[in-house]
Amino acid sequence: MSVVLGYDESPGAARALRIAIEVAAAYGEPLVLVYGAAPPGPTGEEYHAAYDAVRQAGRSGLERALAEAREAGVEAVVEVIDRSPAQALIEAAERHGARVIVVGSWGESPMRGALLGSTPHKLLHLSRVPVLCVPTEE
Repeated sequence: MSVVLGYDESPGAARALRIAIEVAAAYGEPLVLVYGAAPPGPTGEEYHAAYDAVRQAGRSGLERALAEAREAGVEAVVEVIDRSPAQALIEAAERHGARVIVVGSWGESPMRGALLGSTPHKLLHLSRVPVLCVPTEE
């Protein structure tokens, strides 16, 4: 089993990372750090430049999170997946036999999340794995 964390360096991600490390350490399970890098439209030179930039930004953030997990003594791996964040997390959870998916929230209202399709909102409705949604710190 494992603990899967959606990490994107958003305001909610820092606290979610700390909680995910605690959960992984408590269960003695590896932490899978996931960034969903859904590519933009599939044509033109701009596509490749934007695609590469999105993947690199995700990988840079995940490397910092990976260092924090390892410093805490938690085994961790990184995945940049070419899907939307919610779909990337669901796929990683299935592939790694996740006990839980951890995500941070930005403190959006439930109505805004429902209308705009926030990642936590989508996961709560689509995931077969339990989802731990961590609020941002005050």
